[in-house]
Amino acid sequence: MPVAPAEELVAVYDSAGTVVGSAPRGEVRVHGYWHAAGVVLVRSGDGQRVYVHLRAPDKDVFPGAEDCWAGGVVAAGETPAECARRELAEELGIHGVTPAPLFVHVFHEPPVRCHNFAFEVRWDGPIRHQPEEIVDGRWMPLAELRSLAEDPEGPLVPDGRLGLQEWFRRFG
Repeated sequence: MPVAPAEELVAVYDSAGTVVGSAPRGEVRVHGYWHAAGVVLVRSGDGQRVYVHLRAPDKDVFPGAEDCWAGGVVAAGETPAECARRELAEELGIHGVTPAPLFVHVFHEPPVRCHNFAFEVRWDGPIRHQPEEIVDGRWMPLAELRSLAEDPEGPLVPDGRLGLQEWFRRFG
């Protein structure tokens, strides 16, 4: 029998980014425990566009917002890289690639306190949305994405905006 999302065991981290245990996802959300996510920026093969998607309206965090990172929380016993590969396959149907590590950025806006392990892939193949997670998506040119990242009132999820700003600072 499948485990309800709120009961899935996720890795609990400390503020320095070290795994210190595990707890059900629902507890992590309610108590604002430190946790981690594996997030992947999907760029076109030529690097000029990024895949941006619209989150489902019933997501537990940042519902109905736009995001340019495919990803999710690191499960108990899982590494951030394993999480990134799993989430990329689940959310966007992208298989057969190895996400390259970029950086870690911390998102600390209680109750969300998360170490985001950022990765990147280049992809020109098909995208298949996981309907429970993603409503729609499109390829966006880097210049348009930069404008979204710079708009604090824009439609991007807050942690995704922070990660994107860091990405542009380092690579853009």
